[in-house]
Amino acid sequence: MKKYIKILFITILGLSFWSCGDEFLDRLPEGEVANPEELGVGGLEAQVFGIYSLLRSTNVGSWQRHWFGSIRSDDAEKGSTTADSATNGSAFNDFQYAASNGLSTGWWDAHYEVIFACNEVINIVVDDQLTDEGSLINEAEARAMRALMYFELRRDYGEVPIITATIDEIEDAIAAKSSVADIDALIISDLEIAIEQLPSNWTTHPGRSTSGFANSLLAKLYLYQEDWTNALAKCTEVINSGAYSLHSSLEELFEFEGDTGVESVFEIQQLVTSNGERYANIYFVSQGVRGTGDWNLGWGFNVPNQGLVDAFEAGDLRFDNTILISGEDDGGFGGGTLPESPPLAQPYWNKKAYTKAARRVEFGTNANRWENIKIIRYADVILMAAESANELGQTADAINYINQIRSRAGLGNTTAASQSEIRDAIKQERRVEFALEESRFYDLVRWGDALSTLGSLGYEDRHALYPIPQDAIDQAGGLLVQNPDY
Repeated sequence: MKKYIKILFITILGLSFWSCGDEFLDRLPEGEVANPEELGVGGLEAQVFGIYSLLRSTNVGSWQRHWFGSIRSDDAEKGSTTADSATNGSAFNDFQYAASNGLSTGWWDAHYEVIFACNEVINIVVDDQLTDEGSLINEAEARAMRALMYFELRRDYGEVPIITATIDEIEDAIAAKSSVADIDALIISDLEIAIEQLPSNWTTHPGRSTSGFANSLLAKLYLYQEDWTNALAKCTEVINSGAYSLHSSLEELFEFEGDTGVESVFEIQQLVTSNGERYANIYFVSQGVRGTGDWNLGWGFNVPNQGLVDAFEAGDLRFDNTILISGEDDGGFGGGTLPESPPLAQPYWNKKAYTKAARRVEFGTNANRWENIKIIRYADVILMAAESANELGQTADAINYINQIRSRAGLGNTTAASQSEIRDAIKQERRVEFALEESRFYDLVRWGDALSTLGSLGYEDRHALYPIPQDAIDQAGGLLVQNPDY
């Protein structure tokens, strides 16, 4: 039986088990629950926590993220060693896309696995006409997660199947592609409901979906649509809520101390629990320095290239929190001086995946399995507001937003004044602010800059979208068709 059908069977069978059992309770977003009273607000709480768990335990929270969003950009290389994962390097780094690529198949399957879990929660609330506050909040959490899944699928594949039914039979999980307009309409509908029902924060189990996350994700969708008015309106709601601020320490922001902090709009929770359980997620492990002994920190993928190194202005504090350099001291993180390159395979490493030596000792492992995956930061909201304001001719507001980001980075105010100059300034700030965080490739595509920037690396216009996985097409029996030009 092919992998796609196996995934669907696992999903169908697994949904029914999420509502019970101590084993599940050990997989809550922050780690574990001390007593039943800590379970939150609705009767579907356990299923909702199961959805959050899937973000971490499936390929949604794995290394596919940086293959799709970062390694395809002009700022990062495959990394590791030349021979390691060479086929994937060709498929992503060199734009030799393949419908049979296993990373893509895993990315697709995992997103639908989460979607199917969301559908079950949503449909229970709707079909049973539940109206209590707790159930409506649980439904809103599921809708926010479903919206995130469809947003990411739409961004990588374009037209994909919309499936909102509860999956009882294999046939329920097979559908033809829907238009991007219809996918966007579903995302908007889900997020509007989520905005109405979700709290602005959680006093217990922080890290769950909030109205601020739903507003921010909706702003991002509008940004991709170039609906500047609605994008700015949504960003403004988040900014005016007072729920977020830029973290004062760039070092802490990308360390354990910054997890679910003041700048966190939404993160995939990764914690090592108090009983020592370590979630076997490879997102950061795959990006750790690849060496031996004390420097055996990971697999060494998603490394910065010289172009990214050169992109930082002199004095930009973000440089030392983004670029880790072979042969140089780690900048006070306690690990000392890295080996030269060679013997290390790469001259530069992703500092955002790096950890303090004391934390490695505390958790008894060199591999970073404990830091959260940042999906949306408040800095993103600020720069989305800047971009939208600039496109609407609100120059002063756009400059103010840019300067907030630059100030935190230790830089002076921007000298950009015209709309064109401000547009370029925003592109620069987004590049260095979100370096290696799976933003750059998508930004280049939506700006229309991908061909001019990545063309020398093998990029063509068709590479804006990845081909639909062949496994999914085969299992659909002709109902699901491949993207054009593949």
